[in-house]
Amino acid sequence: MRSARSADDGEVGAGLIGTVFGVAAFLVLLLFAVQLVLNLYATTVVTAVSFDAARIVAGADAGAAGRVESEATAESFARGLLGRYEEAGRLDMTWDYDSDVVRLRVQATHPTRLLPDVVFPFQRVDRTITVRLEDFR
Repeated sequence: MRSARSADDGEVGAGLIGTVFGVAAFLVLLLFAVQLVLNLYATTVVTAVSFDAARIVAGADAGAAGRVESEATAESFARGLLGRYEEAGRLDMTWDYDSDVVRLRVQATHPTRLLPDVVFPFQRVDRTITVRLEDFR
């Protein structure tokens, strides 16, 4: 049996180029998806730790004089849990008090080892947590 194709057929190996581009496009989309999922997870962690830090300050019964100490305790707690953010210098915490609430504004940029100078979507977090001050009666 002889093949119907000749040896001079111009389509030999033509599927290789399409396959290489297809695999490359798939890997780029997979990289983007993984980066997006990790950033969303990290955003959730930053939000949860910020809420816990604001609750620590709101629950302190030391009054206005003890706020500085409770802020320091809450910030050390949050910075201890978010260590890599602090190492990269990308974590800012700002406290604000109203009549009966404490507001904590957290600004963070997720640290990444893959292309550290490139900003991916959802990499910057800016959250304001508002918690009511606990008043013991």
